[in-house]
Amino acid sequence: MREDIKRVGLMGGTFDPIHYGHLVTAEVARAKFSLDLVIFVPAGIPPHKKGMKISSGTDRFMMTVLATATNPYFEVSRVELERTGPSYAIDTVRHFKRELDGDTEIFFITGADAAIEILTWKDATELLKECSLIAATRPGYSTCELEKSLEEARLHSTQRINLVEVPALAISSTDIRRRVEQGDPIRYLVPWTVEAYIYKTGLYR
Repeated sequence: MREDIKRVGLMGGTFDPIHYGHLVTAEVARAKFSLDLVIFVPAGIPPHKKGMKISSGTDRFMMTVLATATNPYFEVSRVELERTGPSYAIDTVRHFKRELDGDTEIFFITGADAAIEILTWKDATELLKECSLIAATRPGYSTCELEKSLEEARLHSTQRINLVEVPALAISSTDIRRRVEQGDPIRYLVPWTVEAYIYKTGLYR
């Protein structure tokens, strides 16, 4: 990791598939919080999706690489895909704390729906001490429940907890998978490279 990297965003997710909502969220967070780098971390075994069928780690990693390749501020990490057991945010944050310079500030980027349940995450109190949180919402999203959860979380946190509005968050991976299965178009919902990969490999058919 370069020595000039002092503020890093970690963008976790299943990315099945990655779409423009993820990319816009990362770019908005990068610009708003002056991040030097955003690292996308495809989940290995998502603990919140037990029993649900997800695409292989290889496919999700490849789609994430294809989607982020043109942005010099974006990188992709295999750390959760190579780790055994469920993928917990606290383990990933601690991994990068070891890898990065001790003065580097880490921002964990997640969606509002996930942030509402942050105090149920593994070692949530420790997580909130290790990094700052960026919770992304879509325009028109009612933040009442989120604000209540974050206010409670702030009582456990020595770091900052931030809300940021992202216009493209109405796009969802679930809807994209459904559209592919039904033969509906997904152009302009995902980068063309990801669209080509999905059709070439037959994902979600």
